[in-house]
Amino acid sequence: MRDSEKLCIRVPKVYDWVNRQVDLPLISFTGHKGLAKLKFDCEDTPGTKDDPCCVLGRNTITRCFLSDSEGNPIESLNSDAVEIKEIVQPDGRLSVTSTLPNGDRVTLQKVKVLVKGFFVIEVSNMQGDVCISAPQPFAVAQTFFLCAPPGTDVVGHITFFECDAHLICENNEFQQLDVSLTFCLDVQMEATVKIEVDARFCRPRQELPINTCNVGNQLPPQCPDVFPGETNHHDC
Repeated sequence: MRDSEKLCIRVPKVYDWVNRQVDLPLISFTGHKGLAKLKFDCEDTPGTKDDPCCVLGRNTITRCFLSDSEGNPIESLNSDAVEIKEIVQPDGRLSVTSTLPNGDRVTLQKVKVLVKGFFVIEVSNMQGDVCISAPQPFAVAQTFFLCAPPGTDVVGHITFFECDAHLICENNEFQQLDVSLTFCLDVQMEATVKIEVDARFCRPRQELPINTCNVGNQLPPQCPDVFPGETNHHDC
């Protein structure tokens, strides 16, 4: 068998790729209506509308995190909990002409992308008491100018997510909660293509012998720059 041969493989081809920081407008929950929308749970009772300002008192810590629709924290940004999809335009993707930094002219397509997800607010005090909100939805649309010929699809990922929350209490009563969301949106235009490559087939490697009983006499690492250093002898 030859070491290499020509192979025809089916792979996703990236036609264009950009990464953008997205800052959502400030999201504010105000007064009784805002508190009712947040649906804080301070006693492990789903569906309650507790007031964290009243339950937790002063000196609280407020944080927020990305979640799924059930309120579970998203540990990996590679999950599908954040929906990223193209907003299909009635007349298709509009082609526009742009000038590159080197002066060349290039035709790109206008692509609109919708990002939808959820976040949760968590308020705690020094005693370890916690109030957790119901998952709150967010959505934002972004417009990109990309190489996006017919047949290509939007493939998007969130590569960074930051959520900051500020709770305002007055006389142990909820007044307002402000949330700011920032994330990095990675957008690629892809299409599945068949390409010919020079390659060779892979085979498993040989396992390495591991001796778990090697307990030879090993000395700790020395510190020769410090000790004994220069051979200066002193009388004690």
